[in-house]
Amino acid sequence: MAGRLMEKREAIMRGARTVFGRDGYTRTSVDAIAKEAGVSTRTIYNHFENGKAELFRIIVEEGAVQIHDAQLDVIDRWLRKITDLEADLIDFGRAWVEPLNVFPDHFALVRQLRAEVGHLPPELLKAWDEAGPRRVERALAERFQGLVDDGLLETDDARRAVMHFLHLISGEIIDRSYYGALPLPRDEVDGLVASGVRAFLRGYQPR
Repeated sequence: MAGRLMEKREAIMRGARTVFGRDGYTRTSVDAIAKEAGVSTRTIYNHFENGKAELFRIIVEEGAVQIHDAQLDVIDRWLRKITDLEADLIDFGRAWVEPLNVFPDHFALVRQLRAEVGHLPPELLKAWDEAGPRRVERALAERFQGLVDDGLLETDDARRAVMHFLHLISGEIIDRSYYGALPLPRDEVDGLVASGVRAFLRGYQPR
């Protein structure tokens, strides 16, 4: 019995993830989720009392945590020990943008979040932000502060340096690929990351 309940819940989650990623929050109905999941609307409310709003919050937060874990692994793997600052930051940047291709369902939701931000509950946006993006930025700022302490970077605001770095290595990739919906060629991604790192270092390497 418990196994069947879990299967139903997972089917609902998969269905909701698909419909939200395709239609966004405001245009999605519980009926559409039920149809995609192959269950009744009653079954959805049995599992998720607040229906659409609760499903969206859970899916967005789970996706944010998944990306958070992947990005923390990238930080640990590529920035644990620096031997060549430019080369290591380029390798890090290439790994950093990879989740756009690895987690397409999550970034479909992110596209919808961006498009519908004025229609979403502020508490949902805050929960998503804290579950993923802000936590990762804080972890990366700590590592950049370590690079400052080691004399490899020069700044009195490591968090601001992180924001500049991320925009330079991934901003154009995100914009042109629409959060991974239209992936760019690998060599083009590598070139954009490398040019972003070099621009960052021109501003942040000690003179």
